[in-house]
Amino acid sequence: MRLQSERFLTHLRATRNYSPHTLRAYGKDLEAFVVKYPGLEPSAIERVHVRAFLADLQKEGGLARATILRRMAALRSFVKYLRSAGLLKGNPVFGVPLPKRGRPLPKFLTENEMAELMSVPSGPDSAQRLRDRALIELIYSSGLRRAEVVSLNCGDVDYMSGTVRVFGKGSKERVVPVGDGALKALRAYLQGRRHEDAEPMFTGPSGKRLSDAGLVFILSRWVKASALKKKITPHVLRHSFATHLMNRGCDIRMVQEMLGHVSLQTTQIYTHVSLDRMKEVYKDSHPRSSK
Repeated sequence: MRLQSERFLTHLRATRNYSPHTLRAYGKDLEAFVVKYPGLEPSAIERVHVRAFLADLQKEGGLARATILRRMAALRSFVKYLRSAGLLKGNPVFGVPLPKRGRPLPKFLTENEMAELMSVPSGPDSAQRLRDRALIELIYSSGLRRAEVVSLNCGDVDYMSGTVRVFGKGSKERVVPVGDGALKALRAYLQGRRHEDAEPMFTGPSGKRLSDAGLVFILSRWVKASALKKKITPHVLRHSFATHLMNRGCDIRMVQEMLGHVSLQTTQIYTHVSLDRMKEVYKDSHPRSSK
């Protein structure tokens, strides 16, 4: 079954253009099923195997509901692939009840915390520092996913119109506004290096395109130099971008377009965050809110 799971991942890479991060997650999720049934042939997968796998996931301590659902989603996609390839006749995932998906609020920084983050580090404007600032400014300014940021080329930013062209999930292209602060940081960074249109926007020490892991490391190093005592990932900056727009009255469909969400339902989670902010403002502002 491991051979077929590897072929499945190759199929996803070729037909869906998934990011390396997504492919690694799918591989890890499927590996859990392969390890549980090492000698099981793909054609012999039955509902009893799927049910037992799900039961094991639910028994394991510390597994988040989202992780369980993601592993089952990976297994469901794998089964669909096997059936389309003629390697499995039945549908063993059909009718298997799944735990309900929770709707946790996204983690984000307040506007003051974001300002604190961008005020560091101090010191001379080295090429590395200019790159790091441009990177963080751009993520927060445009709400880009980390895979979208590292795949940018120099020609993808239009300084005249103040926009960036992004290829999101499934290679879907969208154009997103870029703020003046991010444009200024990008100009300062690119001023000291070659930047032909087809060259990677962000590079590592070797001069090659920055990796996902490299981006996470850069942000982690930047956060350590700040006064913030929080775990901040690139996705937290993306959530902060969306939350701050919603809090300042931006239309939800505009936020959906900028984030590259296919479904408006995905974007609606930020309305809950905005409502919390609205209640806060009401409590502080209305003369009879606490009477």
